[in-house]
Amino acid sequence: MRKSILGVVIITTFVSTGSAMAQERVRVSSDWGDVTAELVDNSATRSLVRMLPLTITMRDHLRQEKTGKLPASLPTVERQQDFTVGTLGLWSSDDFVIYYRGGRVPSPGIIILGRVTGDVSIFDRPGSFTLRVERLE
Repeated sequence: MRKSILGVVIITTFVSTGSAMAQERVRVSSDWGDVTAELVDNSATRSLVRMLPLTITMRDHLRQEKTGKLPASLPTVERQQDFTVGTLGLWSSDDFVIYYRGGRVPSPGIIILGRVTGDVSIFDRPGSFTLRVERLE
């Protein structure tokens, strides 16, 4: 009985936090280097995947993140205020964000799109750059 309840708790937690979709990985590349990211499963990321491949002009914001405009808005899903190093997010409906430092944003928070599995510190430098996001097969 305890194992069944624990299993339900684990499954419920995994689903409610936006589980990583094992088959949905993207390459995030620039002249500064390449990283891989695993996407969470929500309507925003499914819409993002349909847009791929994408080229986005990114700029530094608050020395904690790089941000750039998507060509179209993504659906709004649950937001959160805390983020960690490597979080891929969405600030407004079309502001793509890569966090290279951890922290907290003001309300209404960010939509979590995924998490970089490589060394995100390649983006921890001043200046703008062009980013390419493409689906990994």
